[in-house]
Amino acid sequence: MVLAGRGFGKTRCGAEWVRSIACGKTPNAPGTHKRIAIVAETAADARDVLVEGDSGILSVHPPAFRPHYEPSKRRLTWPNGAVATLYNGTEPDQLRGPQHDAAWVDELAKFDYAREIWDMLQFGLRLGDDPRQVVTTTPRPIPLLKEIIKEERTFVTRGSTFDNKDNLAQSFITQIRAKYEGTRLGRQELNAEILDDLPGALWNRDDIDATRVSEAPDMSRVVVAIDPSGTAGDEDGGDSIGIIVAGKGVDGRVYILADRTCKMSPHGWGKRAVAAYHEFAADRIVAERNFGGAMVRHVITTVDGNVPYKEVTASRGKVARAEPVAALYEQGKVSHVKSLPALEDQMCLMSSDGYAGDGSPDRADALVWAVTELLLTGYASSEIGLPVQVGAGHGPLTMRVG
Repeated sequence: MVLAGRGFGKTRCGAEWVRSIACGKTPNAPGTHKRIAIVAETAADARDVLVEGDSGILSVHPPAFRPHYEPSKRRLTWPNGAVATLYNGTEPDQLRGPQHDAAWVDELAKFDYAREIWDMLQFGLRLGDDPRQVVTTTPRPIPLLKEIIKEERTFVTRGSTFDNKDNLAQSFITQIRAKYEGTRLGRQELNAEILDDLPGALWNRDDIDATRVSEAPDMSRVVVAIDPSGTAGDEDGGDSIGIIVAGKGVDGRVYILADRTCKMSPHGWGKRAVAAYHEFAADRIVAERNFGGAMVRHVITTVDGNVPYKEVTASRGKVARAEPVAALYEQGKVSHVKSLPALEDQMCLMSSDGYAGDGSPDRADALVWAVTELLLTGYASSEIGLPVQVGAGHGPLTMRVG
């Protein structure tokens, strides 16, 4: 495992490793491995970064050794007959069946289906006398990453962004030092530290992992919750629009089904929210009345005027709204379906003192609205626009809805 910060050279390292095992001393001489899996977060990352990128596989080979790339077949073929197949981190079943003798997995900590992808890959690493794999990633404190590091057969190489500063633009180094050095985000993204949960956080990863499921039961209700930002959504540096899909199962528990958060124009995120509404057969879209007031309602009804919409207004801050929802997690009443890493990162940075991350906790805010709507809000009274009292550890939280 190469556990290193942004700009360290992880991609170059992975590409050189692939070359070292696929190639022999001459173009036609066999290498040590000949059936290789290349797994990236997305299909575009596999193509644009790992294969065709400046530090990708094609760039590190001399012309006579360079593999032939067939994008339509997701395949690289070397002159000596070695073959590498490209996979993405969003479709675990791609790896169900194929077998390999080596694998390169890039940015595993960012995968939405990290464990499922990893498990399927392990079942297929069964060819040859010495199956092996390399993981190149910037860390996130996900359980899978910690498990791989603790495995006695794992060799870990660590590095920071600054180890490679001589090959990076000086203006970039100056900027990131000034903005991120010493921050939690900087420690993770630059120094490659695996950070434990924030002391006093409302959520912790153990509670989230304890109730995680691979599939949800039948739903009795489903909502799409939106946390709008105060920006246009597609501006540089603007906040994302939190979009979370959650449902109440027939067993009475809440399941977080999907995270469709995005940074788009109002029309773009409106279409994304409405698409999620239809995809999950939701009952309604719930959104906070924020900044533009009726703007969210206008965006949603413009995209699809038949979608039931409910507006909520909070009279308390983010922490007060989040505390009763966090309590439901402690009681084991909420489950995440598969991995939702970006959402879980935000949740674990919410404490009684506020949000410790950068920007706005847009995903976590949308989750709070979704769970509140499903478990904490009186359904009948909310339909007729009455104030709803939600009990919390620090006094009642009043939300006027309808």
